[in-house]
Amino acid sequence: MKTKARVIAFYLPQYHPIPENDKWWGKGFTEWTNVGKAKPLFKGHYQPRVPGHLGYYDLRVSETRKAQAEMASEYGVEGFCYWHYWFGNGKRLIERPFNEVLASGDPDFPFCLAWANETWKGFDHGLVNRNILIEQLYPGIEDYTAHFYEVLPAFKDKRYITVDGKPLFMIYKPLANPEVIAFMKTWRELALVNNLKGIHFVGHNNDMNDSVQDILSTGLDAVNTTRLNRYVVQNRSFIAKVSGKLNKLFRNIPNAYSYETMSKWFIIPEIDKQQKVYPSIIPGWDHTPRSGRDGLVMTNSTPEIFERHVKDVVKLVEDKPDEHKIIFIKSWNEWAEGNYMEPDLRWGIRFLEALKKQLL
Repeated sequence: MKTKARVIAFYLPQYHPIPENDKWWGKGFTEWTNVGKAKPLFKGHYQPRVPGHLGYYDLRVSETRKAQAEMASEYGVEGFCYWHYWFGNGKRLIERPFNEVLASGDPDFPFCLAWANETWKGFDHGLVNRNILIEQLYPGIEDYTAHFYEVLPAFKDKRYITVDGKPLFMIYKPLANPEVIAFMKTWRELALVNNLKGIHFVGHNNDMNDSVQDILSTGLDAVNTTRLNRYVVQNRSFIAKVSGKLNKLFRNIPNAYSYETMSKWFIIPEIDKQQKVYPSIIPGWDHTPRSGRDGLVMTNSTPEIFERHVKDVVKLVEDKPDEHKIIFIKSWNEWAEGNYMEPDLRWGIRFLEALKKQLL
């Protein structure tokens, strides 16, 4: 049977306490802390978001991880792309859930890794200041080698997602530092030494200033396009811009635009149909649980409008070779960004049902 699409969902592991988060945000902090304290900031603002079937889970619990995988598989998701944090000099964060999945062999559900090579700043993660919490470093070949061998057991796991026989590894900010090129060269060499066919490097593209060709020119194998802000940056009318500024200044309302309007600008068919481009499905967005009134909100995201978006994205990959019919879902469980496929109390499994319907 011909594959309609290979759907891979980004997976956030920050649903368990760690010492660093205790220090930065208070004892016991997890992503649920931001989710739980969210409030509606304007009429019709859908907050707080309350999880449905899976509840306020803790990712140290294996039964939760298994339930997530079973749910994802039932509705057409091929695997999870776990956010992977390596800040240099061996420093990792929130690695426990993935490490336990790897070590236990459970759930028996495909996965890959996305290196979130980004400095953490307070404002981006829910604090009022913009201080650096932990800096992303690129220490050199020795560190890249250590990083490779840390990840190698995952690459050799039978569950690891591959493209043309090569493990898929995403780099969140492929243009963040010239050292990324040296990093990829080192890993490709080490892959061959360790009996892998290579590494299928995918660059994430969510910066409107970076083009697909800019990213591919670094030697990456493919690009994942995520145009979350395209409408805001490039396509808002003059009236929408003025209205947004006035609402923020005089009514203290965050930038809010309809999901139906914004979703029309998530894709660019002539680019996303290319074999080396992997488009994204975006179920919604609301960053206010982390950043308050400075956040961006997509309003009125419904299963019906979402399904139209999914249909458009699936059509982009229909003529690609099966191995490259890859679509990323942003995201499976980014609850504090209003960006999730897991059931909530308002919609239940209807977003998942809409996804499955377009993948049949």
